Amino acid sequence: MLRLATAVVLVSTLVVPSAHPMDDDDDGGPAAPADYSYVQKTVPGQTLPRHAYDIAAAQARHLPKVGGAWQSLGPTNIGGRVVGLAMDPTTTDALYAASASGGLWRSTDAGRTFTAAWPQDSTQAMGAVAVAPNGTVYVGTGEPNPGGGSVTYEGTGVYRSTDHGANWQQVGLPDSGTIGAIAIDPTNPQRILVAANGSLYNAGGDRGVYLSSDAGSTWHKVLDVPNAFTGAVDVQFDPADPHRVYAALWDHRRQPDQRVYGGVGSGLYRSTDSGATWQQLGGGLPATGPDVGRYGFGISASQPGRMYAIVGTTAGSYGSAYTSADAGATWTRLPDDAELVDSQSSYSWWFGKIWVDPTDANHVQLAGVPLVTSHDGGKTWTADDAVHSDQHVIVWDPRHPKRVYLGNDGGVYRSDSNGDGGWTHATVEPFTQLYSVAITAADTSRVSGGAQDNGSLRSWGGTRFNEYFGGDGQENLISPANDNIVFACLQYGECARSTNGGSSMTDFTGATTADRRNWLTPVQFDPTNPKVMYYGGNRLNRSTDGGVTWTAISPDLTGGPGKDDFPFGTITTVAAATDQHTVWVGTDDGRVWVTHNLGATWTNVLTGQPWVTRVVPDPQSPNSAYVTLSGYRSGSAQPHVLRTTDSGGHWTDLSGNLPQAPVNTLVIGAGGILYAGTDQGVFTGTAGSAQWARLGQNLPLVPVDDIAYDPSHHRLVIATFGRGFYSLTVA
Repeated sequence: MLRLATAVVLVSTLVVPSAHPMDDDDDGGPAAPADYSYVQKTVPGQTLPRHAYDIAAAQARHLPKVGGAWQSLGPTNIGGRVVGLAMDPTTTDALYAASASGGLWRSTDAGRTFTAAWPQDSTQAMGAVAVAPNGTVYVGTGEPNPGGGSVTYEGTGVYRSTDHGANWQQVGLPDSGTIGAIAIDPTNPQRILVAANGSLYNAGGDRGVYLSSDAGSTWHKVLDVPNAFTGAVDVQFDPADPHRVYAALWDHRRQPDQRVYGGVGSGLYRSTDSGATWQQLGGGLPATGPDVGRYGFGISASQPGRMYAIVGTTAGSYGSAYTSADAGATWTRLPDDAELVDSQSSYSWWFGKIWVDPTDANHVQLAGVPLVTSHDGGKTWTADDAVHSDQHVIVWDPRHPKRVYLGNDGGVYRSDSNGDGGWTHATVEPFTQLYSVAITAADTSRVSGGAQDNGSLRSWGGTRFNEYFGGDGQENLISPANDNIVFACLQYGECARSTNGGSSMTDFTGATTADRRNWLTPVQFDPTNPKVMYYGGNRLNRSTDGGVTWTAISPDLTGGPGKDDFPFGTITTVAAATDQHTVWVGTDDGRVWVTHNLGATWTNVLTGQPWVTRVVPDPQSPNSAYVTLSGYRSGSAQPHVLRTTDSGGHWTDLSGNLPQAPVNTLVIGAGGILYAGTDQGVFTGTAGSAQWARLGQNLPLVPVDDIAYDPSHHRLVIATFGRGFYSLTVA
């Protein structure tokens, strides 16, 4: 048995006095997303290894598959983050939608329904999509918007399809990390420009604007970047003069304890020779400097020379907005309208887009938390709250001049009123990003889970699926004793309970004690009594009346808060053993604790690890448990999956042949069979073994964030971050 001597620290047992003083801090956390998922997937002191995801994907693809076929459970009616839209000029009412982490989709009925147009075993991370006049589709993989609470994934370059997405060929820029935009020359569809945005985590690679003159077969860099962390986030041909091309460069970098979303490399550029040579624009735009963030720009087709631009600050707040009447030579600052400023919130790096009505240069749409619209050339703005929040892309349909398609965190919308209201939501869009899943053996039709920016979803009580608790949906629970007793949380541990299946919710957050609460705060039942529950902030809380009242049963189980304003130093996983006395806890700063007396004393049995995603006690022994970790092993000796049989005294590394990617969840099935959910799918192995196989057929290569196991019906139900829920029958 391997003893991880450098990773295990046994410290003095902590005693929790019965009247331990606790501070109750319910400030709700910061307004901006906390980048929790990025911190979760990195190792402190290390960068994210270059090509980590495509290397791990290749490892996953080469493992043997076992088991039957996964069945998609939806949702199909909710949608998820859409970062790219493109009309198909060869087919009436046809368009493509690029889902941030769910692949590419095609609609042939004017955006009502979408079907997959992307291979299951390729990266599902999308950045941009464009279609040539002959119907050739180009996709840039890797999402350019840096993640907040929801993680974003890098891609593997540019791909091309000549048969509406049935088959794909990788055609270049494999080291681009993320692709911000693809622009096709309207005078020559063989000429393509790509904005290569680069890795958010690593310097270098394919960055800047690249030109292909042979439909993507070869590439030449035409606009270089000034810094190792500068990328090209957008490129567009001027519809009034295709010889003019514009591009936005952007300094941006993410480290485990810091994000810097701006710098001296950020700027707006113009070419007057179809992209061959470039010059940086000034004339009233912000001077080059460390506080210049992400640029967004839009170009008028109906009024030659008219342009609009918006720029954020490095910290993420709104910076300024401008208009130009002379093709970008000079700029006039627009008024700081309250709706305009507020729309960017504190994360302008999430948006950076402006679109101009092709027939009206004064009609401008702006990406923000709401969709923001101006009818007077940017002097005043109104917010449209009729669509889902967080806007990312708009396209006009040239066959129907009043028809506009919008992509946001809620999926795809269509307006036949030129974007001034009248929005209808797509009815079939199976690409929801899920954080969690809850099921019940009493009713196999009942499934719920937390969804990125789409609240907590349920399969009952209305349309399958419907939202019953808002925000970014996080932990969901269904009581095994009564499936009308449900629990749901949104970000930073704001949780509520219901006794009527979620028709009405009662918040209980204020009854818990915590100084800090994780973006995804763990809430769990005791496996022997669902009236006994656990809630982890930075201290563990216990309830004996089904979540009505709570008592803190631990001190701070972390090393303290992080370096910035976002919650760190929090409990990330809680699990009670079947003996009714033992409880295991894991934290975001790599600590594992166990108590054998319901919190009277605590023992730190593991420290110095990456983020602990799960601690799973063995139902046959309270002294045995599995620990799963998130954070890459590349350059590190830290494993993914550990096992102890002596309450943490010794640990065995069971990572074996798992792909080198974060392990997000683990459950124990019949006969001790293990099921691990990772960023590269689901894997199965036997208890104590370090050999794993890829589980099931027909599951896209998509991150799996949570697994629920129903032993009564021998089924697994998983929450994927990009393709919704799936189920599989197991032994």
